[in-house]
Amino acid sequence: MTAPNSGTQPPVPLWNIANALTMLRIALVPVFVIALLLDADGLEPHEGAWRWAAAAIFAAAMITDKIDGDLARAKNLVTDFGKIADPIADKLLVGAALIMLSLLGELPWWVTIVILVRELGITLLRMWMIRTQVMPASRGGKLKTLLQAIGLQLMLLPLSVIAGWLDTLALWIMIIAAVVTVITGIDYVVQALRIRRAAAGPKETP
Repeated sequence: MTAPNSGTQPPVPLWNIANALTMLRIALVPVFVIALLLDADGLEPHEGAWRWAAAAIFAAAMITDKIDGDLARAKNLVTDFGKIADPIADKLLVGAALIMLSLLGELPWWVTIVILVRELGITLLRMWMIRTQVMPASRGGKLKTLLQAIGLQLMLLPLSVIAGWLDTLALWIMIIAAVVTVITGIDYVVQALRIRRAAAGPKETP
């Protein structure tokens, strides 16, 4: 008779602190959108208290993204649900910020469309590749995420109250983020094709 394996890890509970923070981030998305809409209805659009609130909500949501990832890895709280919900939460938040800023006339629609099309395309690519190999985020992908977060955060702040040139800086950061987004998207496609070819193995010669 073999002794039971004492080293077997217990299953990770679905409802843990990391997943709870991910769900909180998703719940904050409609609150963020409402705050922007309330500000746009004010006498001083894009500079009122609701605009500051929207910027604070976005910052808090982005911080939870960092915290839940660190907690999941440090405390072994990684779950299949978290692997799916976490990127969905990120894309919902970033997508909402992009669309709302474009609707408010502060961000060119082409930037929003380019980023959203790329994000949707790479998400579908990852789902297609998951049976072969999980594609981790590259350094370029992390740079893209960082640029998007910084650019969106700056654009959400009523910077014209502080200095007008900061608005221009924020816009250029978003344009650079869009360019990096496209470049990293192409890189992911190239990697995916290489992985699929390697998985298929060498073709037999007749």
